[in-house]
Amino acid sequence: MKTVEITQTTDLLAEYVRHLTNEPLIITKNGKSVAALISMENMDMESASLGTNPEFLAIIERSRSRLASEGGISGAEMRRRLKIKE
Repeated sequence: MKTVEITQTTDLLAEYVRHLTNEPLIITKNGKSVAALISMENMDMESASLGTNPEFLAIIERSRSRLASEGGISGAEMRRRLKIKE
């Protein structure tokens, strides 16, 4: 992952975009991450929006916590309940 200190960002934004890879470019200020420039290749706007939405991320975290504490059901059991033939 590449990082660049904000005081060192002298190129135009377009230059950074042209050189983006599959890894994000992290912008730092005084050594702390403040922003990220990511490629949207193979990603849609909804995924990008949800992936940074605090409310959505909280829902996912609650779901993961509940799964860890209460367990879940297998894919086979879900198909049985929904009457889906394998």
